[in-house]
Amino acid sequence: MDLQGRFAQPLTRPDWLEASGRARRFKRFVRRRVVPLLDLDIPRGAGSIAAAMVVAASIGYGIAAGHHGPEIAAELHRACDRVSDSAGFRVTSVALSGEHQLTRNQVLAAAGVGDESSLLCLDAASARRDLMSNPWIADATVLKLYPGRLHISITERKPLALWQKDGRVAVISDDGTVLEDFTGNRFRKLPLVVGDGAAKQARGFLAMLDRYPAIRSAMNAAVLVADRRWNVRLDSGVDIKLPDSGVDRALQTLIDLDRDKKLLSRDITVVDLRLSDRVTVRLSDDAAAARAEAMKNLLKKPKKKGNEA
Repeated sequence: MDLQGRFAQPLTRPDWLEASGRARRFKRFVRRRVVPLLDLDIPRGAGSIAAAMVVAASIGYGIAAGHHGPEIAAELHRACDRVSDSAGFRVTSVALSGEHQLTRNQVLAAAGVGDESSLLCLDAASARRDLMSNPWIADATVLKLYPGRLHISITERKPLALWQKDGRVAVISDDGTVLEDFTGNRFRKLPLVVGDGAAKQARGFLAMLDRYPAIRSAMNAAVLVADRRWNVRLDSGVDIKLPDSGVDRALQTLIDLDRDKKLLSRDITVVDLRLSDRVTVRLSDDAAAARAEAMKNLLKKPKKKGNEA
């Protein structure tokens, strides 16, 4: 309260003055931010380009959402081939080398080369990757020679054995790659390996057996046991149980016994070589019964008296 009895008033700016300040700030914002945009030199057709980009983005989203990418890509590739063919870049000759197990048509199909393929639209790197996705092909080279020649060279894996696992029999290579399912008689002469892990270990074991041709030629199947040792089933039905170490020594022992005692020609079912200091043989049922009968008769035979000796 002052000397005249009036209360003090708050020291605030008048409303008209506050409004005036906001107006000046708005004018500065327009002058600094909006006016320069109006002065931009926008190229002719920018609106059309922007609209096209929006449409393209919408189409791309529809393709992705509908999972139509591969079909669209294939159609675009065919369109490229048609245009390039008309320009003189059709593939007119294909030089192919290295195919033995695969046919020419199988190799060309794997590379994506057809009757209407053009050299201009063929991606050599992609064709090579497609070729090597075939398990038979270990390596491949694709060379384009314009305007219309194509050279393809492949290196095939060699079939090593038949691999049986879970009731399925497949052809495998020396590195354990499954090449194809075994059907028909095409690979019937390949050795048979059985069991988990047998595909990866077959190469080393079969190479070792090659040093013992008498066993190798008579082998019907090799069974990997517990991923550490092998049993060999012969064509005669005899099972040879090999140790997990010292396999060469065990096989040589078997060869010596067969040479000296005709072991593998006898009426037996199992030869157990797992122990280094002994060889255990199991007779067949018929041989075991005959042996038991012979022993029984021997025990029943009466002993001679002393004066008859």
